Amino acid sequence: MDNSLKITIIQSELHWENATANRKMFSEKIQNIEGETDLIVLPEMFTTGFSMNAEKLAEPNNGETLNWMISEAKKHNVAITGSVIIFDPSVGEAGENNFYNRLFFVFPNGDYKKYDKKHTFTLAKENETYTAGNERLIVDYKGWKICPLVCYDLRFPVWARNTEDYDVLIYVANWPKTRIVAWDTLLRARAIENMAYCIGVNRVGFDDNGHEYIGHSAVYDVLGERISLASFEKEFFETVLLSKEHIENNRKHLQFLNDRDHFTLK
Repeated sequence: MDNSLKITIIQSELHWENATANRKMFSEKIQNIEGETDLIVLPEMFTTGFSMNAEKLAEPNNGETLNWMISEAKKHNVAITGSVIIFDPSVGEAGENNFYNRLFFVFPNGDYKKYDKKHTFTLAKENETYTAGNERLIVDYKGWKICPLVCYDLRFPVWARNTEDYDVLIYVANWPKTRIVAWDTLLRARAIENMAYCIGVNRVGFDDNGHEYIGHSAVYDVLGERISLASFEKEFFETVLLSKEHIENNRKHLQFLNDRDHFTLK
């Protein structure tokens, strides 16, 4: 079991509804990462911005963006995660939309796992365009257990509850400036209550709906201390070293997870 994991977070502006331009941009940013890293985290809907124009923008599950992620992962020998607008008629129930805000976790060898956003953002009527997922994903990667979630999921602590003793919780997002205090506060809370590293990757800039995003992408340790150092509100990428020893020592000493309530979601 590895005792450390290097995670690179990329906070960026996005080209509105322009997947080709965004893939090119992120290829350039990934190419410029200095030193080794194990996992690159991109924002929510990183090829389009947070758009409800799914009929125009959706890709099939094995579309250009997933294949781009696989190519980049193999090229740089690194895992990559982020969410994309997907059309997938193979899942869901009759009468549901077949559009999903789908997160892919792509391994360095090109294999991948997927997670469909559970909590669709009703304020923006995301629920009217995208079908919600109903299964959480725990990824085993390099001896680490990682739980990747998407944006609005951050407001629902039961969904992130650490019943599997995962090590890292990841949120990819398009979280607007107007509610950035909630983003900062809840990321720290999720780290503390789950005694896990919590990583949030948000975008910056404006979208074509006039919403402003100011980033605040960050990495918090199991005690809720921010260990990433980069500027909150500008474009940046930063590689942060996570320590398994930090998790194990604090869980052993404090034993807070031993006192979890036991209940079953229905």
